[in-house]
Order: sequence, then structure tokens, then C-alpha cells
Amino acid sequence: MSNDRLTTLLAEYAELEKRMEDPSIHSDQALVRRVGRRFAELAPLYAANAELEAARADLAAAKELAAEDPGFAAEVEAVAATLPPLEEKLGEMLIPRDPNDAKDVIIEIKAGEGGQESALFAGDLLRMYTRYAERHGWVVEVIDSQESDLGGVKDISVGVRTKGAPEGGHGVWSRMKWEGGVHRVQRVPVTESQGRIHTSAAGVLVLPEAEEVDVEIAPSDLRIDVFRSSGPGGQSVNTTDSAVRITHLPTGTVVSCQNEKSQLQNKESALRILRSRLLAIAQEEADAAASDSRKAQVRTVDRSERIRTYNFPQNRITDHRIGYTAYNLDLVLGGELDAVLDALGEADRAARLAGESEIGRRG
Repeated sequence: MSNDRLTTLLAEYAELEKRMEDPSIHSDQALVRRVGRRFAELAPLYAANAELEAARADLAAAKELAAEDPGFAAEVEAVAATLPPLEEKLGEMLIPRDPNDAKDVIIEIKAGEGGQESALFAGDLLRMYTRYAERHGWVVEVIDSQESDLGGVKDISVGVRTKGAPEGGHGVWSRMKWEGGVHRVQRVPVTESQGRIHTSAAGVLVLPEAEEVDVEIAPSDLRIDVFRSSGPGGQSVNTTDSAVRITHLPTGTVVSCQNEKSQLQNKESALRILRSRLLAIAQEEADAAASDSRKAQVRTVDRSERIRTYNFPQNRITDHRIGYTAYNLDLVLGGELDAVLDALGEADRAARLAGESEIGRRG
């Protein structure tokens, strides 16, 4: 257990507590949210340390009593037995965690190979994530979307956020970061008249939502184009050029938004997505530069890699990264994702305890 790290984090907790009590902080709601998130993230560590310190004080008191009266020897043993699990619990909390765990996310879902069937499957994934978010009391907001002719989804971006500061610093990212990659479906499409099973796929990108203070974007680095919004089949759905396309010139990152009726609203939505993409790029570059093992982590959740298969005929879901298989696909698509995400989180926790991550931490 790193005493230096513990001392540093407890000092940070005390400082954050003072800031939360300062009335002047409430004039900046973005700052309140950031400070509140970090405070909530460190609260379990503070509580665990306090519990351990109390147990150590009890042990010292029991030893004093036993020195005067041997009849208290059994109490010494009983109190001493409570220390190892408390020390282990605190030790796990001191393992460096993903700095984005408390953040909200932006989820992008894109139809891939498979035409209309892929778009319908992308819509299924959207409903799955929406229902999962509802189960956790999260708020889902459509930022931009392009629907397909049969009611599926060609391309959609949604924001998912917690209400208030996430408990223990476990925000949306801490759960949803595992979902980035290619999701493959095997089923008989509604467009298939012969009853044959087809395989198609949809891509999911999960980004920790960046705040303005996380990413600085110079106006001179942006090219902003406007165009007319279009709906399924390409028909125009607006008579004005309200859709916005933003190109970040240094990285070549392009974001388009057309859901809102005004250029200003679409521009703000596009900038919101752009900031999160640039934050993810910067963090991946930093990770890749840090070590070869970190480079491997980035690769494991590359959007081009197949991470999961949804087999409808067998009602089976398989996560290929950890060999997880269950036969409750209908429930998973209904939003019961916790068992899958718990397995991924446990695999990552075990890998971090071993000093390296096999499945990565990015979505």
C-alpha cells in the first residue's frame, strides 16, 4: 500500500471538502460539477481509511486491556482478524484508476456491413443502451441522428449522463467504456424471404464527454461548413441550410450535426462531439507513448475489432475479449447488461492487480 499516495489523496479530499463548503464556488456550475465528481470519487477512500484507522485504534485499546487482564486476549485476536480485509480493501482503492471513470459519455452507433439489417441492429443496440441507462437512472439525450428507411439507425450520437455527482466516482464511463468496438449480429433479417441466417455488424464508439476545460480548440483550427439537412432516403427535411459540418484541421477530425433547426444549435452539438473525440485522441496518444503495453490496450478496443456476437437463433451473447458466453440475449437486449459489464470490469480489475490490463480501459 502506498502511504505517500494515500496521504496525497486524503489531502486532496480535505481540500475538495473545503471548496464544496465555499459559497463562491456555486457561481460556476461547471466547476461545482467537476469538484463534486472528484469529491464523490474520493469519498469511499476516505471512509475506508477511517474504518481501518478505527480498527487499528480498537486493536491498540484491546492490547492495553489484555496487558492488564489476560482475559481480553480473545478480543485482541478478534479485532486483529478484522484488519487484513480492511487493508486489502483500501489497497485496491489505491490502485491508480481510470481518470475518466466519473465522466459522462457520448455514444456513437453506426450501421456497418449488412445494409438495412445492419441499420436495424444499430437501432437494437441504441434501445439496449437506452434501457440500460434507464435502469441506472441516467439521462439519455440524442445529439444527432440519421435514421434508415425501415426504422433503423444509420448513424446516431447520444449523450448519457448521471443525475448529479456519481456515487463513488463511478460515472457512466466506468460502465460503458467496455462497449466500444464492432458488434456482430447473427439472425434472420426481416427482409429475408428464405429464412436464411445473415451476419451483419454495427460499430460503437464510446467517448468520455469532454468539458471545455479539458480540450482547448482554437477557432483558427476549425473549418465550418453548412448544408441542408436530409432524412431517410436522402430527401431534404429542412428548407434552410441549418446542418453544420466542422472539420478540425490539425487532426482531420470531421463532425456533422443536423438534428436541430438552427445552425447555432447544430454547431454547439458538433463542438460537443468534437471536444470528446479530441480528448480521446489526446489520451490515446499519451497512452501509446507511455509504454508498449498501453499501445496494446488501445488496440484491443479499436473500433474495427469485433468484440461481441449476438446470436438470435441460440439466444446467445458472446464477448470475445474475455470468453464470456450467456444464453439470455433477449434479456441483454432489454437492457440487462450488468452481468456482461461486471465480467469485463472484474477481468480488468484482476489485470490491474496483476500490474497490466489485458482488455484495456478505453471505449
